[in-house]
Amino acid sequence: MFARLVYYLNAGAAASGGILTVALMLLFGFGLTRITKLLKLPNVTAYILTGILIGPYCLNLVPDFVATNTAFLPNIALAFIAFSTGQFFRLNALKGNGMKVLIITVLEACVASIFVFIAAFYILKLDLAFSTVLAALASATAPASTMMTIRQTGAHGDFVNTLLQVVALDDVVGLIAYSIAISIALASEASGAGFELKNIISPILINFVSVIIGAFSGVFMKMLLPPKRSTDNRLIISVAVLFGFCGICEMMGVSPLLGCMFMSTVYINITDDDKLFKQLNYFSPPILLLFFVRSGVMFELGSLIGGDNLLTLGVVYFLVRILGKYAGAFLGCLITRKNKLVRNYLGLALIPQAGVAIGLAELGARTLGGTTGSTLRTVILASSVLYELIGPACAKLSLALSHSYDKNLKEEKPLTSQEEDKIIVNLLIERIREIQRELPAHEKHSQTVPVEINNTNRNMQGMINRQHLHSNNANYR
Repeated sequence: MFARLVYYLNAGAAASGGILTVALMLLFGFGLTRITKLLKLPNVTAYILTGILIGPYCLNLVPDFVATNTAFLPNIALAFIAFSTGQFFRLNALKGNGMKVLIITVLEACVASIFVFIAAFYILKLDLAFSTVLAALASATAPASTMMTIRQTGAHGDFVNTLLQVVALDDVVGLIAYSIAISIALASEASGAGFELKNIISPILINFVSVIIGAFSGVFMKMLLPPKRSTDNRLIISVAVLFGFCGICEMMGVSPLLGCMFMSTVYINITDDDKLFKQLNYFSPPILLLFFVRSGVMFELGSLIGGDNLLTLGVVYFLVRILGKYAGAFLGCLITRKNKLVRNYLGLALIPQAGVAIGLAELGARTLGGTTGSTLRTVILASSVLYELIGPACAKLSLALSHSYDKNLKEEKPLTSQEEDKIIVNLLIERIREIQRELPAHEKHSQTVPVEINNTNRNMQGMINRQHLHSNNANYR
């Protein structure tokens, strides 16, 4: 049955074969997430494994022309990823604890890159272009599995707050590091053994131009999306602007990552409109699924298994990046004087690597080309699968060791709606107390505060009880 289907996909018309292949990629990708969900693994792992399963090394269900003619997918997928990253850069949110988080993020990302570069260039004696790009990719962290673990455990506190802020900024540092690294790599390849200053400055200037265009695109998007615009038209216009910007960057020969990130940063700061990001998050999953599945299809499994040098490189990268992430996070927390629990265990939660790193590896593979590009893609994909397998366990361990939740590595039961409502009430009461403490002190005011708080507590709790009583009666009707 599989052989006949493969024959039809390869020998039939390009249109029908391409459509059926896309349908298979979507269905197989979704189907495998049902298994990884039981194992509490992120969807990205399922998508990559799906690509390997239906790729040339297993079932061989994807015709060559499909993989070749979908080379634009990495740019589109990364545009959505980078655009969603920019929403975290609200200027008012970065004024408070932003500098400390920035120091930690830069150090944990850069130390990991430095460790990998030393291992690749000085120990394994790999060329400068490959070592530079591989080191830049080591800086990226996948926030999905970490955030999933936090939601499952209900963890909270300073450790969790710091972790969430670091993983939000981490991809930005990774995007900037990649843009610089690929410029250096192209410059070194263009000039042979050495490289001239103009060969480095030129790609950086092109990246700077793309950032300026991205910022103006954010303003342009704001003009095209007034509040009265319908939901459907908002989605159409935003996707059109993103696709158009990607096309411009492709013509310029530059990655759309930084530009898309600045586009969304400008947009969120001048509009404070987070609904657009939620809408795009509903639109992007099929595109991201196809991108990750295609990455799995392009995975050179044979060269990883058959080549001792490539296997050694993969193992070295996997281990050295973990050491770099831990050392960088430890150093950053030490400089910013974070407490001992955050300093000792933050690095454990920064191990996962997927989304942005895989997308950047695809772009790097296309840019570097040949064996170098194929090796880069293979190492990142193989290590990403391993990182996503051990990442959730390491994140959970770090949350437990930092005392961010009090059920030591046991399975957590989800909170009931009544318990969730009580938590919300307690948070509201605590917030009221904080506001009252900030107000000027009066004798009369100080005497009435406890009464007001108690009345608020009783009123809220009474509303919750009446709501649950009503819902329980409705269940028995």
